[in-house]
Amino acid sequence: MKRFAAILAAFLLAAAMTGCCPDDKQESYTASKPVLYLYPETTTEVSVKLDYQGTLTTTYPAYNDGWVVTAEPDGTLTSDGREYSYLFWEGVSDTEYDFSEGFVVSGEDTAEFLAEKLSYLGLTPREYNEFIVYWLPQMEENAYNLISFQGDAYTDSAPLTVEPEPDTILRVFMAYKPLEKPVEVPEQTLAPTEREGFTLVEWGGTCVEY
Repeated sequence: MKRFAAILAAFLLAAAMTGCCPDDKQESYTASKPVLYLYPETTTEVSVKLDYQGTLTTTYPAYNDGWVVTAEPDGTLTSDGREYSYLFWEGVSDTEYDFSEGFVVSGEDTAEFLAEKLSYLGLTPREYNEFIVYWLPQMEENAYNLISFQGDAYTDSAPLTVEPEPDTILRVFMAYKPLEKPVEVPEQTLAPTEREGFTLVEWGGTCVEY
């Protein structure tokens, strides 16, 4: 009976899917615009290494064998004489994202939903506004979106090594599916992060279509 219920739920979700993700190569999924902010308590040289379980397609500044930057308390980064607001990367992997819990949000309510949840998770207005400006054009025209903020499914696919080690790490990665009509899914429980000391913040996302 449980197996039948699981199959039925999967069928109903597939029936509800509509639209297309920006990247139609659905054998793999693009981790789109993960950006890393660094906020040390004092001016600090920071090394960041990303062991991505996939293929990096774009990095800025160039990743090479890792990033080494001088970070200021306000988040300004300097490398090779150039100034950056954050470290940017994008890649493709076959990561299986977790949609066992989440939120079904109408396209027209996406901006308000994201501002509320991202703020609750711990992003600053600057950070969550940059997130929304990037993702809203891809989501607001869908009738609905099934949205789930990823935990281990994401962090296990993109482990970070940072020296010196941050006191606080906040990694927010959203996976979503475009829907034609709403589906039933258990509401995801989110936990806020309190920033203390040297803080690393990351946000990114991906569109998943089955």
